[in-house]
Amino acid sequence: MNEYIWLVTSPKPEASALSSELGLPKEIAQILVNRGILSPESAQEFLFADLDKLHDPFLMKGMREAVSRIKRAISEREKIIVFGDYDVDGVLSVVMLLGALEALGGEVDYFIPDRLKEGYGLKEKYADMVMEREASLVISADCGVKATGFVNKAKEQGIDVIITDHHYPGDELPEALAILNPVLRNSGYPDKSLAGVGVVFKLVQALFSEQKYDFSLSPYLRLVSIGTISDVAELKGENRLLVKFGLKELGRASNLGLKSLLAGCDLDEKKISVGDVGYRIGPRINAAGRMGKADLAVRLFLSKSQLESLELAHQLETLNSQRQKVEGRIYKQALEHIEKNSLHKRYRFLILGCEEWHRGVIGIITSRVKDIYYRPAILFAYEDGKAYGSGRSITEFSLIDCLNECKDFFLSYGGHRQAVGCVLHHEKMDSFKKAINSLAEKRLSDEHLKRKIRIDTAVDFNLLDSGFFEKYFLLFPLGMGNPSPVFLTEEAEVFSEPQRIHNKHVKFLVRQKGKTFEALGWDKANLAQKIHKGDRIDLVYSLQFSKYLGREKFSVSLKDVKFSLR
Repeated sequence: MNEYIWLVTSPKPEASALSSELGLPKEIAQILVNRGILSPESAQEFLFADLDKLHDPFLMKGMREAVSRIKRAISEREKIIVFGDYDVDGVLSVVMLLGALEALGGEVDYFIPDRLKEGYGLKEKYADMVMEREASLVISADCGVKATGFVNKAKEQGIDVIITDHHYPGDELPEALAILNPVLRNSGYPDKSLAGVGVVFKLVQALFSEQKYDFSLSPYLRLVSIGTISDVAELKGENRLLVKFGLKELGRASNLGLKSLLAGCDLDEKKISVGDVGYRIGPRINAAGRMGKADLAVRLFLSKSQLESLELAHQLETLNSQRQKVEGRIYKQALEHIEKNSLHKRYRFLILGCEEWHRGVIGIITSRVKDIYYRPAILFAYEDGKAYGSGRSITEFSLIDCLNECKDFFLSYGGHRQAVGCVLHHEKMDSFKKAINSLAEKRLSDEHLKRKIRIDTAVDFNLLDSGFFEKYFLLFPLGMGNPSPVFLTEEAEVFSEPQRIHNKHVKFLVRQKGKTFEALGWDKANLAQKIHKGDRIDLVYSLQFSKYLGREKFSVSLKDVKFSLR
């Protein structure tokens, strides 16, 4: 029944200071301290900052050069091409740039490579395409920091390149006219965690700040919030502000494509959450790129026709359904292969692949495999003699460091600690597996591979009242870097017989210190056989909120349960 090692955070003295200074419940103050927010000043900014706290975009190295070159291109009617990636972050970065440049009077076009046919990145061969389209300025969106070949060839042909990216560079930086990337060592920018859309937003902010007309940033806030959440960027610093205020703006969307997309998600005229974006909006946009039709998503946001936008939104819905079916089939095959061959018992790093797997969706499945077996994993799609891999990792193991030590195997690779992509010749797979698992054996102990749940604070149910919830909501938006707080409540009574839901989930009433909540256990139907009315349990959970008949309902979303020892 007890699935995790419970790691309960010890109360910190800084929490008492925050609690008294800001009038917060000590449990909320403890959550802030757990997130590294230690002083009353930083807590005040975290909880209450507005858009005035956004950094000056011109702090980013290359911004003045980029703005100056774009303004010249617009004034001299030069053709500009925006080159983007095919995921949500890249697609919305393209849409934002197109909208801003057109609003300023620019002559602009765009290009997004086909994920399945052309792969990721600004490749050298695309310089010829830019020449054919008679463009003299290229602006990359969410890519390009490793595009030395493209930039060199473009320069030879008299084409200037501005790179906007948030990925880590290779050994050599491209000799572009400007590189806007906050993670570069000398970028000068105080916030390193921006997604690709965040970097583009800063460029748009800089362009608009130099205009005599007052351009609204609201349409860009809506898109930057979707892209930041979908790219699983940390919701701290500027990202937190962009998402917090972007989500508010989503309810007032005027773009026909966005409105059609929200309607298709049953979210029009509703308060939209991080979860809505992550599980409903983002996947529909992403489905276009994953299934090799990223252009479809761009066209949706550029549409000026309600009929066309509804049709395009419907096509995205269809693609997303197809993606889900393909994903379900591959997921089942992957688990069967792992279990049949006992890979999770033999190896600390899971590596598997298949000729039939769709490389557009394997990243999603890899993430689920990693969660189930709690160990790093890379899944590969084999195609034309090559192995296309997507990797995900646990917090204890850096994937990109591992791949850096195995770089001689790859035709290309990139990523960060928790997620990577790579390509190698299929014939090298056996050697690659041995090399990776040799590293994993040295760096991953048995303790690393045990599931852990970090608990923010213990709390009794009688403290969870309207005053507590009012302060709790100040922590929103919750997500990567600012996760849903995890609570521990001890000595609770199971107050109703647990019921299975769809033979997959479980729900029951739980009572402690005179207060009763509904407990929901997602994918925990097995609990119905293990606990019964009258049992005393300790439960670890996050808070869940829903609306029923216009009233807000609070329940506990179970993470783990064990019988009380007292």
